[in-house]
Amino acid sequence: FPDFADDLDGVVERARAAGVERMITIGTRVSKAPGVAAIAERYDDVFFTVGTHPHEAAGEGAEDFDTMRAFAKHPKCVGIGEAGLDYHYDSAPRDVAQRVFRGHIALARELDLPLVIHTRDADGDMAAILSDEMEQGRFRAVLHCFTSSRQLADTALDLGLMISFSGVVTFKKSEDLRAIARDVPLDRILVETDAPYLAPTPHRGRRNEPAFVVATAGVVAETRGIARQALAEATRANTLKFFSKLPWIIGEAPQAVGELPQAIGKRPQAIGSSH
Repeated sequence: FPDFADDLDGVVERARAAGVERMITIGTRVSKAPGVAAIAERYDDVFFTVGTHPHEAAGEGAEDFDTMRAFAKHPKCVGIGEAGLDYHYDSAPRDVAQRVFRGHIALARELDLPLVIHTRDADGDMAAILSDEMEQGRFRAVLHCFTSSRQLADTALDLGLMISFSGVVTFKKSEDLRAIARDVPLDRILVETDAPYLAPTPHRGRRNEPAFVVATAGVVAETRGIARQALAEATRANTLKFFSKLPWIIGEAPQAVGELPQAIGKRPQAIGSSH
């Protein structure tokens, strides 16, 4: 997204000042992967994933998966996605969206990288696909920006997935979501921003950014009746375990990988999102 194009240094510095140790900018289009990788190369504590958002699934081809496979070799690429199902907008035919989602699962399984999953208004098919694919072979995955039902949360947890909560959990109307956040096992929970969207209270109406994850974490901790530091320690450990390519100690940013492909297709270039 272009929202951070003129303010990247400030965004990263504010996150560091807030105590955020590592940031992952999430891939939404394969055509954006070179720009997203460049952001990660620019900062020691920023990493990225590569994948195609379900809104873009109709434009996905075999060559996109080859490109994802190549970018996954980058030392700062820590996962696949975000990918999944979005029946709210139905930007792609559902059979196409399901096929592309299964392709991302297969790639994550093949490369032993975690998968970042987007799901909206698709609980039944999401649960069915996750269950079917897990029977074919284990894979790591997180339901990111979780706003779905308790039933889907229970299915995901039974399958070994992580669940990540965004600023939505801080909204006044989100009592049911907070109840789910209270009950997710502490070793299976993550927090995120989904920036530039869904800024948490008290930042609603503003562009979201990584520093604001502290507000989300505070509400989750309060909901669970634990200290903020306890939640911070748990989510840090969970993040490092789940995104296992993340370094435990931040060092020098790796150099760009020269053989990475250029963006393919006709989709416009834009700066990657900071999640």
